[in-house]
Amino acid sequence: MRQITIENPVINSPFEEPARYFKFDEEGITNEIVDGRRPSAYFVPIPASRKRGKQHVIDTEWTQERLKESDWINKVRGRVSQWRANGYKGVTNTTARLLAYWSRLEREKRLFFAQIEALETAIYVTEVAAKQGDAWIENDLRTFNEQANPGLNRIGLKMATGSGKTVVMAMIIAWQSLNKLANPQDARFSDAFLIVTPGITIRDRLRVLLPNDPENYYQARDIVTNEDLQLLNRAKILITNYHAFLRREKGDAGKLTKAILTHGLDENPFVESHAEMVRRVCRELGNKRKIVVLNDEAHHCYRDKPPEESEEEGKLKGDERREAEKRNQQARVWISGLDAVNDKLGIRAVFDLSATPFYLRGSGYAEGTMFNWIVSDFSLIDAIECGIVKVPRVPVSDDSMTGEHPTYRELWSRIREDLPRKGRRTEATTGDPVLPAELEGALRSLYSNYEKYFTAWEEDTEAQAKGATPPVLIVVCNNTNVSKLVFDWISGFDKPAPGSDPDDAEAPKIAVPGNLPIFSNVSGGQWLHRPNTILVDSEQLDSPDAMSSDFKKIAAHEIDEFKAEYRRRFPGRSTDDLSDSDLLREVMNTVGKSGKLGEHIKCVVSVSMLTEGWDANTVTHVLGIRAFGTQLLCEQVVGRALRRRSYAAQSSTVSYNGKTVEIEAFPAEYAEVYGVPFSFIPTAGSATNPTPGPTPTSVRAMPERDHLEITFPRVEGYRHELSDAPLTANFTKDSQLVLSSEEVATVTENAPIVGETAVHTLDDLKQYREQQVAFEIAKRALQKYFTDDEGAIKSWYFPQLVEITRRWMTECVTLKDNAFIQLLMLAETAHNAADKIYRSIVRDQEGQHVLKPILASYNTVGSTKHVHFDTNRNVMVTREDKCHLNFMVADTESWEQRTALALEAMPEVKAYVKNHNLSFLIPYTIDGDQRDYIPDFIVKIDDGQEDLLNVIVEVSGPDKKDKAAKVATADTLWVPAINNHGAFGRWAFIEIKDPSSTTTEIRAMLANRPVSQGSASS
Repeated sequence: MRQITIENPVINSPFEEPARYFKFDEEGITNEIVDGRRPSAYFVPIPASRKRGKQHVIDTEWTQERLKESDWINKVRGRVSQWRANGYKGVTNTTARLLAYWSRLEREKRLFFAQIEALETAIYVTEVAAKQGDAWIENDLRTFNEQANPGLNRIGLKMATGSGKTVVMAMIIAWQSLNKLANPQDARFSDAFLIVTPGITIRDRLRVLLPNDPENYYQARDIVTNEDLQLLNRAKILITNYHAFLRREKGDAGKLTKAILTHGLDENPFVESHAEMVRRVCRELGNKRKIVVLNDEAHHCYRDKPPEESEEEGKLKGDERREAEKRNQQARVWISGLDAVNDKLGIRAVFDLSATPFYLRGSGYAEGTMFNWIVSDFSLIDAIECGIVKVPRVPVSDDSMTGEHPTYRELWSRIREDLPRKGRRTEATTGDPVLPAELEGALRSLYSNYEKYFTAWEEDTEAQAKGATPPVLIVVCNNTNVSKLVFDWISGFDKPAPGSDPDDAEAPKIAVPGNLPIFSNVSGGQWLHRPNTILVDSEQLDSPDAMSSDFKKIAAHEIDEFKAEYRRRFPGRSTDDLSDSDLLREVMNTVGKSGKLGEHIKCVVSVSMLTEGWDANTVTHVLGIRAFGTQLLCEQVVGRALRRRSYAAQSSTVSYNGKTVEIEAFPAEYAEVYGVPFSFIPTAGSATNPTPGPTPTSVRAMPERDHLEITFPRVEGYRHELSDAPLTANFTKDSQLVLSSEEVATVTENAPIVGETAVHTLDDLKQYREQQVAFEIAKRALQKYFTDDEGAIKSWYFPQLVEITRRWMTECVTLKDNAFIQLLMLAETAHNAADKIYRSIVRDQEGQHVLKPILASYNTVGSTKHVHFDTNRNVMVTREDKCHLNFMVADTESWEQRTALALEAMPEVKAYVKNHNLSFLIPYTIDGDQRDYIPDFIVKIDDGQEDLLNVIVEVSGPDKKDKAAKVATADTLWVPAINNHGAFGRWAFIEIKDPSSTTTEIRAMLANRPVSQGSASS
């Protein structure tokens, strides 16, 4: 088999649609780059494994001949792409606002294209497809689900491990909830969610999907504004593991009594009914109906085919058969649980998220068949080429190769006969740990490379100060005895003292250090108080059942030490209420997290497979000591090491086919993988020493500084409060509007500021009378501009507005081509018309109106107390007596820092904040487009008045096209409007062009200000 070298596999930006990809041919991946988006496809496994001599050899090469394109997904992807290019037409106002928020370029936490595309597809299927002539999508999905999931509307989103599925779940919840809260009658949406996971570990980790969780993703990943986050608290969100769907026994009758009483009955009265199970599981959802279900790791949820309908070739035997039966049983519990929830509560939609939504052998489906209800696909190789995940790097050659594969790649076939075969609940191995030569060689070789990563971490004191934890190696074993053998060899073990009886449990022991010093739990003949290596049984930790006694015995040392550590960290808490499973689960969940129980862990030895969804981004090395029958298992194990450490993008160039393209990309990070015959990009990169990326800084409001909180009004526009005189209008050239049918979409949504939405086609519009058109435009003008300070509509102006609108339609509207007056009913055109009519009214009342703000319709006040985010930008530590936040984020090398230092040194400055992720926006208009201006600082100044003066400070950089428009709007519209409103204190604006003159210019502005509280600007 040909070997190729791809020095840098990152050829796309993570923030844009992939524009190029590596080509596959008949021998596998090549280093040839092809322009365009890689089509959605998957590799079909060879039905039966080959045999070479006496060794079991897995055919793992992924070649062009085994590549099967997902035609249906590619067709859906094309329609979504076209819809995106046309500006997301046909969605609700709430959805449009969220899409704009997620896509804006100035985000500190930019979302990956993979994440946005997954939501775009879900939105298109739910809101748009049927209206855009794509009803076939809904029809096909219905057919697919009738075949495999009768009664359920499952919609699958395939996303590579590490590409941010949890963020996508948060986005789905926000999209569904905010739409439902905005329009409770819209049957497409729900504000009640059941999130189902394959185990307790993921269930606990997904608490970040609860809006009131301190580490919630809505805030940490900037999914919604702080104001929308308050609304999300009204949604009902329940997170559970599928084991909760198991029907429990009830009643206290004895076993014999139950057997007698249930003899001959179809239903067991001593076991929960399906309805009782649903009431227990879904109690927190209250009286909610038609809920939305989110299946995490959804490949565990399926209906297996009965034997008579099986598509598989041959039958499974031995361990493979037992493993398949266990998988199918777990899947039945999960899917039947959803059926019961659907029967009792009703399920509006099931959104499935998985990196590997494929059927495995034993399911009755052909191995490797993708779930056919998948609507979007961002594969692992897509994620690698976009730099979203680490690149798994596997051995490609060594000096002891037999056949085509190196020793440490196809490790299992060489060592399986020399390892303990006993599984759980059987007698453990005894004596000193002795490993097969090939396994010991693999561990020592991988450890040698790990030392380079560890040394780099040790020497990076700045990263450690910011909370960086050490790199982690994980070892995935096939059973308890093998894991115990490997664990003892790596971390150390107890050995009977010389002359003592080895069978006497009370006899003195000697603590023997492990063979790999960095991972050893023994030092100087004593067990360390903080273990470097832990042994976990993923299956036991993910099950609600009690931990088995044999596993508790072999993990006794680490359990005792972590209990002691827990008591040291939390002096007021007791470990009596903390089960051993809870403790080890907490340790495993916090590997790589600073300040947590698992922060010091450097090696994890796992029985079976490490939990899917385990999100430690510090894993750099993986060793597999088990059989891998398919590439799906390979991907699932390697997935434990795919999460990146650093997400600091930088400018990069891609040279191919005689051209060079510049992209914003993440530098490649690597995961060294032994013993897993993985085949995506097996030779990517060269084995250079690792270079750790920057550690992000956490910027947040400090509770002890709450007295420095700064609040501000959230403004969406400006209006003029007119006199009580009758309304008149002065139409000018600015009032003119030209309508042309060539520029109008054939299908659009008609959405007023409040009220019911409707979808119109051009033919639909012609049915409206001109009087109705005038009413619609007048209503829009009334709702937007004719309100009081509390937002109440001044309805008495409506008849006058209708008459002015009629005159405007006659005098100012020009029809071209095949246009007709009813085109004014289209949402964008109607808003434009309302704006022109309003400006003509204001123009005719010159000097008779007062400028006022148009405030946000809900949560009109923003605050520094909501700030909490991570950043890789330059930061400055703030003075604890001047700023509510712990750090100030700078956009330049020195300008903001110099200004902040000047503000901190001024005694008249009582509080200040840099406007970064604060959501303080000043709306302005340029070239007819409304945009948002983000000024640099808000400063509270004691200017001798009874209350403090709020000053907006702009530190000017180079003059740009829109700079004058921003400054003029802030100074002549925003500040006067807020001061005229009167409920938000006194405000002023100042532009500082030289940071070194900050103090002088601010004091000069204060000295020149009128004493009047209504003063508008500097």
